[in-house]
Amino acid sequence: MGKLDLITIIIIAANVIASYKGFGDYAFFEKYKFNVGAVRRGEQIRMLSSGFLHADNGHLFFNMFSLYFFADVVINLIGAFYFIIVYLGSLLLGSLLSLYFHKEEYHYSAVGASGAVMGVIYSAILLQPGMSLYMFFIPIPIPAYIFGIGYLLYSIYGMKNRIGNIGHDAHFGGAVGGYIITLIVSPWLFKTNLLMVGLLALPIVLLFVLKKTGKM
Repeated sequence: MGKLDLITIIIIAANVIASYKGFGDYAFFEKYKFNVGAVRRGEQIRMLSSGFLHADNGHLFFNMFSLYFFADVVINLIGAFYFIIVYLGSLLLGSLLSLYFHKEEYHYSAVGASGAVMGVIYSAILLQPGMSLYMFFIPIPIPAYIFGIGYLLYSIYGMKNRIGNIGHDAHFGGAVGGYIITLIVSPWLFKTNLLMVGLLALPIVLLFVLKKTGKM
């Protein structure tokens, strides 16, 4: 983890350029951020463009730092082309899930690459579940699959209780995008990592059940 492939550099540069344009140009930011009312009026480009805007430097840094650590795992195992598919597909699915959960909240807005980055992280975990992650506040390594499952469970909790100014639904949708796209382009995982495929699906199934039973 933590190597810079050319495509990763291009994606980080695109995020930095668009975000800094947005920092200094309010009209640009407002035109391309995710907004339910605008999307429902036909401005679907916002579902993609919002993923390259950020609220502030800290938001931008955290997302790009996370991408830097996980991108090479995905690129090395499925190639740069499918990495781009994972990134953009996760970004769009994150926006779609946000639209689904907030479709009646015309004022709801969001920005950030978090959905796309979570898709890359979940893809990396699925492709290499044996890797360990180190968190700033936990001094011991955490198995990647434990982190992935735990994060999505927290996202469900955050969505249900609307915790903080965080797009939990976009994070969750992005992770689902990374999961589905990775399995489509890497069907061999059903043979080599079937147990992990099942374990990582549990939070996704839980969200579906909660929504169907009216508890979300």
